[in-house]
Amino acid sequence: MDKAMKIGELSRRTGIGIDTVRYYERQGLMRPANRMASGYRLFDEQDVARLHFIRRAKVLGFTLEEIGELLALSDHRDEDMASMKAVATARLADVERRLAELERMRDGLRTLVDACPGHGAMARCPILNALVEDAA
Repeated sequence: MDKAMKIGELSRRTGIGIDTVRYYERQGLMRPANRMASGYRLFDEQDVARLHFIRRAKVLGFTLEEIGELLALSDHRDEDMASMKAVATARLADVERRLAELERMRDGLRTLVDACPGHGAMARCPILNALVEDAA
């Protein structure tokens, strides 16, 4: 084992909170930590690298379930990369769907903001009226 560190040092080195490290361990994203006789968890450089991997994957929008899949795939570096690409392709498709939905929301909100003069009786506010309008 590399130089062992307690969870506080692991947290400082990775910028990931102690409770989050424990959560990742419970979720199976981290291997169970070795423990000292006192019960303190001990971590090493592999754990630092794994947490950096998890953090980067989260920034790219992967769910914890997907990150678990990516971690499992990354443990088999001699295998074909098709499965890794498939997971990333699915994430990209989801991001593109979410972007399309955000664009639709932006366009709708822009239309309402542009239609509102910003002064006058609230009863004539196109934003308010669109929000309270009966969908029937």
